[in-house]
Amino acid sequence: MSIAQAIGPHIPYLRRFARALTGSQASGDAYVAALLESLIEDRSIIGDMSNSRVALYRAFCSFWQSVDVNLVADRDIESGPAGKADRRLGRITPRARQAFLLVSVEDFTPGEVATILGLTADEASGLIDQAGTEIAEQVATDVLIIEDEPIISMDLAQMVKGLGHAVAAIARTRTEALAAAARHKPGLILADIQLADGSSGLDAVNDLMKSVSVPVIFITAYPERLLTGERPEPAFLITKPFSPDTVKAIISQALFFDMAPGEAPRTATG
Repeated sequence: MSIAQAIGPHIPYLRRFARALTGSQASGDAYVAALLESLIEDRSIIGDMSNSRVALYRAFCSFWQSVDVNLVADRDIESGPAGKADRRLGRITPRARQAFLLVSVEDFTPGEVATILGLTADEASGLIDQAGTEIAEQVATDVLIIEDEPIISMDLAQMVKGLGHAVAAIARTRTEALAAAARHKPGLILADIQLADGSSGLDAVNDLMKSVSVPVIFITAYPERLLTGERPEPAFLITKPFSPDTVKAIISQALFFDMAPGEAPRTATG
């Protein structure tokens, strides 16, 4: 298979990544075009092609860091929610911005992020954490955790606090979740599906959504209960057992891209 055949299907997604990374489609496309022109001249730029998608993004990220192709001058940032996200991205340290987008938008694993950015696994994890912290500085909020397993709820609480957010409450049942949300209006909900008293985290969230409009991340050992195709499926779903890097990246993604249009970030209370 030729390089063109191998990387061709990934180009539209690379353009999406480049646009988010640079702040404008024109600037992003300029980088993509420049990389492709360089590949025509020197195919060794792309390196190991055992995973063509990883290889293409690795070449692009290396290229982006070494060549200045209209990175700032043409930032045609849109108005509205999309423009708000672009401005937030622009405030994230470039290297951490790459790691965040690779995980949250392009759906690479933390291990693949390390390969793409030429880092160790620990260094890549550190960048994901850094991005989460920098995002929290912009959109810090109070998080309601609906989880009946004490060890998991403690782990989730530590992740939330480590990113710079606050834990509004930890609820073990549907009733506790509704009471907690009434006392402390959350800006984000982390919810298990099967709760301690046999009640449903999904039902609890559906009840909560009648009075609040916030991002929800479902964390469950039973994803098939949500991915049925019979009802609107959740935007954010994490399967147990989970990677802490994945949870932190999805928390940042949910808050960064899913805040209600025009809504001011809620201030963390602890």
